[in-house]
Amino acid sequence: MTAPSRTAEIRRLASTDEGAATAALTALFADLFGLTAEGVAINRDQYSLNSLNGFFSAGGADYFFKFHQEDGEEAMTGEYYRADILARAGLPVDMPVFVSNLPGEQVLVYRRRSDPRFSDVLRALDIASLDGRRDLAGEADAVVAERGLDVSIARVYLDSLHSVTPAEVAAEPIHRLFHDRLVDMPRRRFPGGRFASFYLGKTVLLPGVELGWEDFAARRLIVNGRPYRRSVGDLFAAAGARLRPDSLADAGGVVAHGDAHNANVWYGEGPRLSFYDPAFAGESVPSLIAEAKATFHNVFAHPLWLYDPAAATRRFSAAARLGAGTMAIDTDWALTPVRRALLAAKAELVWRPLLATLKARGLLPADWREVIRLALFLCPTLVMNLRGGATTHTETSSAIAFAVAVMVGSELESGEDEMTDFLDAIDPDR
Repeated sequence: MTAPSRTAEIRRLASTDEGAATAALTALFADLFGLTAEGVAINRDQYSLNSLNGFFSAGGADYFFKFHQEDGEEAMTGEYYRADILARAGLPVDMPVFVSNLPGEQVLVYRRRSDPRFSDVLRALDIASLDGRRDLAGEADAVVAERGLDVSIARVYLDSLHSVTPAEVAAEPIHRLFHDRLVDMPRRRFPGGRFASFYLGKTVLLPGVELGWEDFAARRLIVNGRPYRRSVGDLFAAAGARLRPDSLADAGGVVAHGDAHNANVWYGEGPRLSFYDPAFAGESVPSLIAEAKATFHNVFAHPLWLYDPAAATRRFSAAARLGAGTMAIDTDWALTPVRRALLAAKAELVWRPLLATLKARGLLPADWREVIRLALFLCPTLVMNLRGGATTHTETSSAIAFAVAVMVGSELESGEDEMTDFLDAIDPDR
């Protein structure tokens, strides 16, 4: 019998009764760390899709807290928040002053700092670009900072790359961001988990189109005139098979943060980036999914559509229409120049040297493109319910969401898009 998750209850209270949530946080900090917390404040944050963060003071010092809480976390084994792994490897990481990694009570407390998160810096650059007033100097600084971090990440990946057993890989917590969200735990029954609760048997609302999930998931998408080979349903099924933890040992393991989206990255002077909230850090993270979250959430999730669907709906348009076994989605959404530059840096400095080293060491599976695509596909589809009207998503943002998810997940029938360009750029045979 497992104890109920206090962090899950606090996250629930935060959306319904903030006073009760702050009281529960005060009690939590006292129980876990012996701190008498004052002025506890919850930060309303569009990036906190599975986490909660905020501020408080204790003993004359100011603190920032954050915790990540997964479905059924209290029944899981293994630790979150192993920042020491990253620090020992030489990655820039902000070390917490208080840590609890008890299941259901996994919390980090940091000294409060004035640096912005990289996500906020980049959002401002996106908005400026969309408004026709690009901040070229700001974009250049952001790319310099990204490239500096990417060089460090690549060094650690190459230095730490090692052969792993299926058991070692399966023990890593990063799977809670990918395969564990597709299945009912602990027996890994597919379909289940978030996938089932978000989508199965539900209705999908897109501009001018309303379909049952099974009908929608079976249709191949045609995005801005480009037909894709696999349907959404095909991609979920493929991910359920290929991204099983015991199937990912073939490409070795690395030391990695695992969840380095830019809301988990400080933007400091220099400019210089540093990690925090290493909820899924590990020493044997499967190499082909180690950088997937950072690649998707820092590039393809922007501008706006994943984290701020209402703003995306005001700025972009989308239309959907049905064909014989197909659905066409047309949209004017596109990456901003700074996001393209971040993707180019990630391709050049992290992915390409990693794949070249995997190939040289006989650790690159023949289907490496498929593994990367499926991991990227799961990033948006299981972090949030993408169906229009289901949560914060509108019909327009839902259409953009599924278009982007299929673009990263599926090969085209013919031709090229941003994802094929990215994969060609990192291909060690090119």
